[in-house]
Amino acid sequence: MNIVVNGEQRGFEGVGDLAALVVALGLDQRKVAIERNLEIVPRSAYLTTAIAEGDRIEIVHFIGGG
Repeated sequence: MNIVVNGEQRGFEGVGDLAALVVALGLDQRKVAIERNLEIVPRSAYLTTAIAEGDRIEIVHFIGGG
């Protein structure tokens, strides 16, 4: 499946929902915010939000520090 992640066309196999995408990208689900096709997705909905061919996903990764 081909989707756009943060402006970059990417291909993924076996990634059917946002939670699986976060894992495939090696990110911590607790430290990201995701927008799918211009709509912010609540973290509680990552497992139930399906990804479809051509979706546009924007991911913001929070980094702590001081």
